[in-house]
Amino acid sequence: MAKHIYRLFFALGCWALAAPGFAAVVENVRAYRAPEYTRLVFDLSANLDHQVFSLENPDRIVVDLSDAELTADFSSLELDNTPISNIRSAPRNGSDYRVVFDMRARTQPRSFLLEPNDQYGSRLVIDFYDSDVASAEKEVKRSADDLANDKRDIVIAISAGHGGEDPGAIGFGKLQEKKVTLAIAREIEKRVNATPGYRAVMVRDGDYGMYLQERTRIAHANDANFFVAIHADSFSSSSARGTTIYALSQRGATSEHARLLAEKENAADLIGGLGKVRLDDKDEVLRSVLLDLSMTASIASSIEAGNNIIASLGKVTHMRRSNVEQANFVVLRSADIPSLLVESGYITNPTDARNLDSAAWRQRFAAAVVEGITAWFFNNPPPGTWVSWQKENGGAPSRYVVSRGDTLGEIAERFNVPLAQLKMANHLDSNTIHIGQELTIPNGMMSTLDITFVEHTIARGETLSGIAENYRIPLDRIRDTNQLNSDTIRVGQKLKIPSW
Repeated sequence: MAKHIYRLFFALGCWALAAPGFAAVVENVRAYRAPEYTRLVFDLSANLDHQVFSLENPDRIVVDLSDAELTADFSSLELDNTPISNIRSAPRNGSDYRVVFDMRARTQPRSFLLEPNDQYGSRLVIDFYDSDVASAEKEVKRSADDLANDKRDIVIAISAGHGGEDPGAIGFGKLQEKKVTLAIAREIEKRVNATPGYRAVMVRDGDYGMYLQERTRIAHANDANFFVAIHADSFSSSSARGTTIYALSQRGATSEHARLLAEKENAADLIGGLGKVRLDDKDEVLRSVLLDLSMTASIASSIEAGNNIIASLGKVTHMRRSNVEQANFVVLRSADIPSLLVESGYITNPTDARNLDSAAWRQRFAAAVVEGITAWFFNNPPPGTWVSWQKENGGAPSRYVVSRGDTLGEIAERFNVPLAQLKMANHLDSNTIHIGQELTIPNGMMSTLDITFVEHTIARGETLSGIAENYRIPLDRIRDTNQLNSDTIRVGQKLKIPSW
């Protein structure tokens, strides 16, 4: 009996040794839908050889995986808004696996392998590019006379950083930069669209990856007047915190941190699996002299606008830098559009991470960014825009942030408002003003977005000035909103805190 048992175990062992050992296992699969393509990502235990080809009647895309085993489940993938109608798979040739994609429409497949990073291991990426992208892309060509006479909107292109396979920085509570940046971008979009004379264009409006140069292409295709990229910073030390504004530098970076940040953000194409595929932008050649002239003017405008945004953001958040930093960011390399990158905070800092994850904070942050942008455009309106027409006919922005060198008399003259009326609107007893102070401009161009409020219940030991500082809004706004004649408050009293 013992001899028979020994023979059985010996036979099983020999069978196990003879069984095929797969070079790689497909452990999981994910799907993303972008405006121009559908991406499927296969998580692998190791890299593998593969082949992709198309079949017709009916349309199918076939992926052959060499020396591989598939344990991933395709049934949970959301395919409703994709050109893929069904996915089938089966082993072949003993050690290989074939995956067949039944297609609703023709696509152009592209595939490549990605090396492991901090978030994922080895991956096989298959992109199904829509065949009608070129015909669906809207290119609106307008004459100079049209642009000069129609009081058109100023277009702000908003680019939420990272996306898809590239989560960006990972912070406290596994907070992902790609989700935070999209949430902030959508708040900025909402406030831009609520401001008369402005229109927002979302460069990324979902969880998918994008080429850095594709982001600027979308801005140009929509005749954008301004480009703002939203990011969240990270650092090895959790003590680093605060917001920083960056513009392009054609030379060196203004600080070592700016240089390192540019290197990290410029690597996003490779991290997200976008850097090895498309090289079709390499045909364009611009004359270097004209490019340098355009770029220099664009950078100067970017820095001016960035200073306006810093003045606005200083009222709602902690600024890590009080000046516009510069570095060679790929996403800011636009020859004719003022462009800024906003690092909204350090996702690796507990305080900043709580703010970034707070809807109320993101609303205040977005409002300050839009306030800075619109203040700059009022002083520099593109010809033929509604804002330019308003300025020529006595209009003014609803709010103005005092900058270095301003006097109250000059501000009143600039906006064609009587000095006494300006002082009355801002409850000023004298002409004394300070940098960063927010002034209301009578008869200004008001946003159509309703102001929202947060209810705050006063706790023991709190003061009105301390509450204003915590919410980072001017003390006068809390007084005016709650019709307070003094700064005396009591425990349990409820205050309305305006969001912007």
